[in-house]
Amino acid sequence: MAEKKEISGLRRASVLLLTMGSERAAKVLKHMSDDDIERLTLELAQLDKITDAEKKRVLEEFSSTFQAREFILAGGIDYAKDMLEQALGPERALDILEKLTSNLQVKPFDFLKKSDPMQLVNVLQNEHPQTISLILCYLAPKQASQVISALPDDLKPEVIKRIAILDKANPEVVREVEKVLERKVSTFVTQDFAQVGGLDTVVELVNTMDRSTEKEILDKLSETDPELAEEIRRHMFVFEDITKLDDRSIQMVLREVDTKELAKALKGSSDDIMDKIVNNLSKRAGQLLKEEIEFMGPLRVVDVEESQQKIVNTIRRLEESGEIFIARGGGEELIV
Repeated sequence: MAEKKEISGLRRASVLLLTMGSERAAKVLKHMSDDDIERLTLELAQLDKITDAEKKRVLEEFSSTFQAREFILAGGIDYAKDMLEQALGPERALDILEKLTSNLQVKPFDFLKKSDPMQLVNVLQNEHPQTISLILCYLAPKQASQVISALPDDLKPEVIKRIAILDKANPEVVREVEKVLERKVSTFVTQDFAQVGGLDTVVELVNTMDRSTEKEILDKLSETDPELAEEIRRHMFVFEDITKLDDRSIQMVLREVDTKELAKALKGSSDDIMDKIVNNLSKRAGQLLKEEIEFMGPLRVVDVEESQQKIVNTIRRLEESGEIFIARGGGEELIV
């Protein structure tokens, strides 16, 4: 009797999905990683003719493996072995168990693979450097490096040194550390965290400062992190804030802006913004601006936003040079 040809795991999975039908297969794929979905999709696309015998064999293997998992969960490996031997015979039972137990072997600290590095830092930073180094040795290099980078400065060299000299770890110690850490992590990550900080918070804070303090902070920040400083400046004054400018400042801005650029920027803007602009133009100029907006037709949002940003940049430039004034907090309100 000819020996059955071994079917690769990827082909078995593809045949099983194909046998399930598209609706059930889609539900299965939802629980897989992007990499696995990509590999399976490629395999499905390349599948040649599948015989009924192959389909039957794949389904039987799946059924046996599923049963084996249930037996292991119910009574352990020995119980599963006994049940499978009764059902399939010693040889087939051993084959299934070998495949299944090799897949069930989980690397220590595997539950940390999808943890956020910053959360890990909060959990680990109060642990002994030896414990931290042991845990990091089991993480992927990229994830471990992110954790190390975020550790307190005095802790980093200690952890690196201990990783370098770490040779073998007692399995019992590893299991005990893993058990304690899993409990800590599960407690920590289930907490609800309120959103605090961020760019919007910074912009709100800076916008309430007096002009000299704001300039001092942003100038110093420009030296250490120019990109962040520019991002803060860009968000400090948005196009909609034009309504907060006094009439004199609006008139100075309008002298610097091309009419067509202004018309694009005002396309679809609120009545408040339109009124603020038109009220600082002559009656004739205001009418021409409205006609320009009406006749230009539909515009892409990106084009409108680009024109708005150009005007915002002009406003920022005029403020930097002291030609216009943007009222902020800190006692800068005007008395008239």
